[in-house]
Amino acid sequence: MSVFRDDFLWGGACAANQFEGAWDVDGKGASVPDMCTNGSHTNPKWVTTGIRPDRLYPSHEAIDFYHHYEEDIALFSEMGFKTFRTSINWTRVFPNGWETEPNEKGLEFYDRVFDCCKKHGIEPLVTISHYELPYALVEKYNGWASRELIEFYMNYCKAIFERYKDKVKYWLTFNEINCGTMPMGAILETGTIKGFEGSTADVPDNKQERFQALHHQFVASAKAVKYAHDNYPQFKMGNMICFITSYPLTCDPADVIANQQKMQITNWFCSDVQVRGEYPSYMKRWFAENGITILQQPEDADILKEGTVDFYTFSYYMSNCITTHKDTEDVGGNIVAGKKNPYLKASDWGWQIDPIGLRYTLNEIYDRYHLPMMVVENGLGAYDVKSEDGKIHDSYRIDYLRQHIQQMAEAVKDGVDLMGYTPWGCIDLVSASTGEMAKRYGFIYVNKFDDGTGDLSREKKDSFYWYKKVIASNGKNLE
Repeated sequence: MSVFRDDFLWGGACAANQFEGAWDVDGKGASVPDMCTNGSHTNPKWVTTGIRPDRLYPSHEAIDFYHHYEEDIALFSEMGFKTFRTSINWTRVFPNGWETEPNEKGLEFYDRVFDCCKKHGIEPLVTISHYELPYALVEKYNGWASRELIEFYMNYCKAIFERYKDKVKYWLTFNEINCGTMPMGAILETGTIKGFEGSTADVPDNKQERFQALHHQFVASAKAVKYAHDNYPQFKMGNMICFITSYPLTCDPADVIANQQKMQITNWFCSDVQVRGEYPSYMKRWFAENGITILQQPEDADILKEGTVDFYTFSYYMSNCITTHKDTEDVGGNIVAGKKNPYLKASDWGWQIDPIGLRYTLNEIYDRYHLPMMVVENGLGAYDVKSEDGKIHDSYRIDYLRQHIQQMAEAVKDGVDLMGYTPWGCIDLVSASTGEMAKRYGFIYVNKFDDGTGDLSREKKDSFYWYKKVIASNGKNLE
């Protein structure tokens, strides 16, 4: 008998801006990713203030899910998906972000996508805002630095809630909202890059602006959750955290405290607000020591308290170490880097592979919040090369996923209430951090390359057939 619940939501995850393409089709406006060029592991992508003809913008076509959605969802169904985590492109519904009436053609596209999911018995899990802020809101308001965006976001939520009230049950308010605590979040999450053009490695950072923008997102998230609870009781509203598990590099108490503080700011702060409904006490000292004053309206405290989420979701790819000691080796990571753990191996992109860390993380989160949980991103970005037989034998991806599913099973035995699992990039797509296609995650290979070429044909990797067996056995058959 499987340790996973009978209604466990096996599936996969993608994001509109990374796989839809059709960036200016049927009235869609430009989002921040549409202003980002391609890059690589060693050459950062650029943000431009206008579309430059000498640059390649990978999100413009991506893998063209916009015109391939029926084929792709049929492939997900063949694997046995119970759920498909996707997102709605804000600028497909409100091209500039501030319109009062939605773009009907944009709404119709998601009607078709969700209807196709239903036809195949797949439950949509929809991220409302997944790294695709309308660029017009950047130009006019400097993104979430302005409180005005709360009402624009609410207008957007009301439109999609009403339109898809009978098609979507599970909603996530913001993707990896805690990315806003980091400098890179200015591009990915909060859009506080008005007038900036240059490498993503050189984006200017203003801590006051960073955390003020986050506050506006907290309020927007809480208002959306409360509105949904009041008007659509069938909805389940969740948050989404980029969980960067870290350990003290040594048993030096100074390292232990440094790691505790890193975990608080990076991983716990945002979900403490979204789950508990108030700012955690440890942030008061941190704000004071960093010269940050959060400007709040009198009603904000009540809004945060009334808009707490129903379930908790997070991404987990890797872990790293924190130390106060100098002369230690650095490693890369998802959004944020750290120190090398000598007990772990790393991926092609330098991310340390730590399956046991997922069990540890699931237990830590569940002990803190006692909410149902989903792992909504997990996977291995790797160079996939076709063998002589023309197939992709991605045993390395299977090994990675197998080990993480085994640790999820251990966490369930530990008592964690785990609802589902949606590995990231179930079909190859554009990397959010580097803007490249070469960093592939999917069970399905897409014939698309970093120079923009490729016929967009889809092919099943070995992992496709392996994951199909995993789902059919509810996680028992991992061979």
